[in-house]
Amino acid sequence: MTASAAGGKRVIIVGGNAGGAACAARLRRLDERASISIFELGSTVSYATCGLPYYVGGVIADRQQLQVVAPSWFRDVFNVSVYANHRLEAIDRQKKTVLVRNLSTNELRQEAYDALVLATGSQPAIPPIPGIDSPRVFTLRTLEDADRLRQLLDQGGVSRAAILGGGFIGIEAAENFLRRGLKVCLIERQPQVLPQIDREMATPLHDYLRQKQVDLRLSTELQRIETHDQALILELTDGSRLEVDFLLVATGVRPDTELARQCGLELGSLGGIRVDESMRTNDPAIWAVGDAVEVKHRVTGQPCLPFLAGPTARQGRVAAENICGRNSRYTGCLVTHIVAFFDMTVAATGASEAQLRAAGLPYKKSYTVSPHHAMYYPGAERMTIKLLFHPEDGTVLGAQIVGGQGVDKRIDVLALAIRQKATVYDLDEGEFAYAPQFGSTRDPVNIAGAVAANILRGDTEVAYWEDWQSIPEGLRPPVVDVRNPKEREQLAVPGTLAIPLPELRKRLGEIPQADEVWVHCAVGQRGYYAARILKQHGFRVKNISGGITAYRMLPKEQ
Repeated sequence: MTASAAGGKRVIIVGGNAGGAACAARLRRLDERASISIFELGSTVSYATCGLPYYVGGVIADRQQLQVVAPSWFRDVFNVSVYANHRLEAIDRQKKTVLVRNLSTNELRQEAYDALVLATGSQPAIPPIPGIDSPRVFTLRTLEDADRLRQLLDQGGVSRAAILGGGFIGIEAAENFLRRGLKVCLIERQPQVLPQIDREMATPLHDYLRQKQVDLRLSTELQRIETHDQALILELTDGSRLEVDFLLVATGVRPDTELARQCGLELGSLGGIRVDESMRTNDPAIWAVGDAVEVKHRVTGQPCLPFLAGPTARQGRVAAENICGRNSRYTGCLVTHIVAFFDMTVAATGASEAQLRAAGLPYKKSYTVSPHHAMYYPGAERMTIKLLFHPEDGTVLGAQIVGGQGVDKRIDVLALAIRQKATVYDLDEGEFAYAPQFGSTRDPVNIAGAVAANILRGDTEVAYWEDWQSIPEGLRPPVVDVRNPKEREQLAVPGTLAIPLPELRKRLGEIPQADEVWVHCAVGQRGYYAARILKQHGFRVKNISGGITAYRMLPKEQ
């Protein structure tokens, strides 16, 4: 192990990627005398896993660009010993030793520790499908996986790719395969891609995937794989047989907890290692961080498996600080994430509507559509924000955004707002940097907060298209479309009454007498104006949140 001053603490870290690397670097900054060793199963430590699809696609040209910190840097700057191609075979908790195998020489040796950190990460979740062991079936979890896949594409002769799974890796791989000129089929067993978000927020991405000529098969499973010469035949539950050159399995990952299980550490309900807020396991000398552990969701309070690099690095720092005697706490995760497919970006933070329902937590929601910067400045792109908030005090519980430019900025603002327990009133009153090329006098976050605040104050009642769909046709309330005629020519909801907003006061008599009237426009703003007019003329009125934009996002039969 690394030489250190007499009496230094012996720390062994298992796993040298985000969590392990962050832990080692923080340990050294806090304790110059500690003896720190990293044992890594693979051939490389501290590389950018999230960049692998872009390396395969050629966006990242040089493999070295994925190396975040070289082993020599750990050695020379941090005085940390890095042992690549080493596998921990066993942990003896009583003796505080580990048994390590050098995979290059097959040599076994024993190492003692005062503190052990498990940063073992996750493994691809490979479904038990006949034929999935074919050499033309790939995963994309390690640099070696990326090397295999890029080599296949670089050598030529392949033109048809299938991807099993519509999560982050599946979406990013689809983009990069298209960049390389391949025809792409994306197979997802759920009725939507990106199951982390609510279904209607995935609908624009479904449409965009198809616009980019992705053969999207939702609610479809892969039953069997046959290998024929240099091709695969995929049998799908929709009855089709698909011939492709290779298959990428991107069906998610599971915590790598084998070492923890073997040595008797406690596992949580989701299968991850159970840790406290200091990232300590039930063994006081063993910590665990990253994809292998379960942590608390900050909004729902339920256990979760984030599988995200940012929380992993933070957990590594927390573990290091506690090993060094500091009282540092990891207080939970918002699972803030973002993914792009060409010009479309989807991001989320906090709890989704589905998660809030499952946890039995009360909430209200709103949809707003805003440009990412001033409309009069060239290049403005609209984003749709779904905001979830507490029905009494307005505390922000979650947010999801789909759009183009500027989504990243707003989701980060909303993530911080949720962490600080901010309310929709705080969002309404928030002060943000403004110049026409960066934003508007009322930022999309302000607009989302203002609309939600209007709902809580009772300035407007809102309705949702899914509610309208659930009402039998003969019992639905009258719906007034206050858009202009040209807008209705593009898309009009059957059965709605067209009264453009400027004509509304003159045509009140045309609105059927009913217990309740609903209004809608394109995005919700003119609907709000119409609702205020009608309410003050004696109507009980609801504005359909998100307008026709939200109608377009209704889940379609796939």
